Amino acid sequence: MVRSLAILLQQANSHQALFFKNNRRALSTQVLRRCMSSSTLQELQFNKLNIQQAKLADMKEKPPVTDLVFGKVFTDHMLTIDWDESNGWHAPKIGPFQNFSMHPGAKVLHYAQELFEGMKAYRGVDGKIRMFRPMHNMARMNITAERCCLPTFDGLELLKCIRELVCLDSSWVPHDTSSSLYIRPTLIGTEPTIGLGSANECRLFVLLTPVGPYYDKGFSPVNLLCDPAFVRAWPGGCGYAKMGSNYAPTLWIQKKALEKNCQQVLWLLGEDQEITEVGAMNLFILLKDEQGELELVTPCLSSGCILPGVTRRSVIELVSGWPGLRVTERRICMEEVMTALQEDRLVEMFGSGTAAVVSPVGGLHYQGHLKTIPTPEDGMAVKIMAAMTDIYYGRTESSWAVDVEEWNIEEKQVIQDYMKTGTAVNAA
Repeated sequence: MVRSLAILLQQANSHQALFFKNNRRALSTQVLRRCMSSSTLQELQFNKLNIQQAKLADMKEKPPVTDLVFGKVFTDHMLTIDWDESNGWHAPKIGPFQNFSMHPGAKVLHYAQELFEGMKAYRGVDGKIRMFRPMHNMARMNITAERCCLPTFDGLELLKCIRELVCLDSSWVPHDTSSSLYIRPTLIGTEPTIGLGSANECRLFVLLTPVGPYYDKGFSPVNLLCDPAFVRAWPGGCGYAKMGSNYAPTLWIQKKALEKNCQQVLWLLGEDQEITEVGAMNLFILLKDEQGELELVTPCLSSGCILPGVTRRSVIELVSGWPGLRVTERRICMEEVMTALQEDRLVEMFGSGTAAVVSPVGGLHYQGHLKTIPTPEDGMAVKIMAAMTDIYYGRTESSWAVDVEEWNIEEKQVIQDYMKTGTAVNAA
């Protein structure tokens, strides 16, 4: 099993390497040491996991699936793992879900030194519980940890701990093929000082929350506000990392979108209005070229502005083998999309992400006008949703869906997943 931090660093994307190269003089020796971590410290180890079950009297009543709202209800247990600069990772603990105390001067509260991941477990039609490509999330979490100077870890060891948590709270995984158990790993800097610098104390914790259907009223298309005045991320920044500081600044712009009857924002970049993401999702655009052949385009990751989504990668791999379709990861700008729309060559557009899986786009509010986008009833978004959900719920057998009981992650597959996700920014 690949465990060394050297391998993880090799898998870091080119934009992280450029960041360290350009900013090495500005960063102190201590900060660089924290970003790179230390092999002499205690590593995160599953075999040290301690489990304390909640008392039966403290167990919560499980709401019906129809009452589930995203992120509102949490299961009976949580995982916590502390880290400090002197000792490294402490023993993992699974215990009753509860609040925890934090010093008001904690780094996370002042400088947003934190990250999170989003992944899911599904109860299949055969009753088995499966997690979807979880090692991709672990690899991406490590990439983000390096970018914001938080400690890295062995992804497989953390995943084993998460598996135990999911198994312990398995009764919370909905018995419904439109619902799932959302898993939220989070890593925060907890050092109690307001001096600007990397935290020398951190906490990793994992929450579980059952979630119902993303579309409570069916597979509904969304309108997008397309305004180049609003920018989510830029080259040399941290748009590829999954940290909370990438999300909070978008909330105000989301309000502006709602004022124009748009549910999401299409993020544009630069004078040529390069398309990057849609809301908090990756974007796919299905075009016909001048010869009438179909091309599915998704913006490439090379700019470092786009999160390498696990669903994005899965959609690319899923449809690459479909007949009559060319899948391309490349740069695409608004002018090309508007030209294709005017020439009836824009077939459809959709976003992809863990929460929604796929989200069809029904309109673009651009240059003061709402332009209608085709949403075919039997289109690619619908077909991808069906194919992906078949994998999630065990109707289609796939190595992407990891049975938590059989735990069929092979060492070779783990290494491949690390390499694919860890080098995603370079892969495009």
